[in-house]
Amino acid sequence: MVGRPAGPSRTTSVGDSLSKQKSGRIIARIYANQSDSPSRGLNSRNVGIGTWRYLYRHARRDFGVGGHPLESVKALLAHTSRDWTRVKTGESGDLVYRREDGLAYAKIASSARSVDLAGERNRLLWLQGRGIATPEVIDWREVEEGACLVTTAIPGVPAADLDRDALLKAWPSMARQLKSLHDLSSDQCPFDRSLSLMFAKASDVVSRDAVNPDFLPPEDRGRSARELLDRVERDLPLRLAQEVVDGVLCHGDACMPNFMVDPHSLQCAGLIDLGRVGKADRYVDLSLMIANAEESWATSEQGQRAFSILFETLEIEQPDRERLAFYLRLDPLTWG
Repeated sequence: MVGRPAGPSRTTSVGDSLSKQKSGRIIARIYANQSDSPSRGLNSRNVGIGTWRYLYRHARRDFGVGGHPLESVKALLAHTSRDWTRVKTGESGDLVYRREDGLAYAKIASSARSVDLAGERNRLLWLQGRGIATPEVIDWREVEEGACLVTTAIPGVPAADLDRDALLKAWPSMARQLKSLHDLSSDQCPFDRSLSLMFAKASDVVSRDAVNPDFLPPEDRGRSARELLDRVERDLPLRLAQEVVDGVLCHGDACMPNFMVDPHSLQCAGLIDLGRVGKADRYVDLSLMIANAEESWATSEQGQRAFSILFETLEIEQPDRERLAFYLRLDPLTWG
């Protein structure tokens, strides 16, 4: 999502076993290699879900319930015996916490979004060992009220925090990082972010009148969501045909907050917020990356330079500006 902040994520090894649910989704049960409750001396490898629920309910008293309805779910972090500081609330409504040593982050989702958070966990597990710098999964907890994903932290700062000159210097390495993701074989990827799927999602968001007007460009805020969806649908046959030819493994939300950059070397250190990773047209990522960086540039020349660097790095000789515009029109309709 253009302008959407990121939730980072980094530290130890975990044991995991993969199995498939009836729906075919890959689910990982992850257990941290650490003592869970000092008072009970439980090791996570030997604790059943009933015990976790017991610990969760009792730990809530220690963590307290804040003003946010998800604050109580922070009790899922009690077993770590660490201090956690809330750093932000994502536009999805998820809460993000940083561990006291800065080496790990926890993302907490409501029960309504637990499936989405589990999807991010599964994508991170799948990406491990494939040559892309991404957070590693440390822990996963789920209770009736919500779920908690703990991951390692990618070092650096979000590209969104760089000034325009630093961003332009970091831009080539960010483009290379994206190319490395796109160059991965998508044949074995179990995650779909295809245009047909995303259009169906947009149709659902529109039918529920759940489009967030803040995500729309100013020129579209006076139009009905149905009109915006119809505009996208008119171009659907052409874009579906292009996707067949130009489908790659996409990040799905390639905005500036999701590129982590070393502030000293200005080299991209990795990618975060990978809940939308899947097979899609590469222009999904290109459109968001370009549009999200636009407000950072002081001059049109800087913007054009960044545009050229991106397409040269990805070895695309003739950028398709109409396709870029199409995916920018679709994206805001898929959040809600």
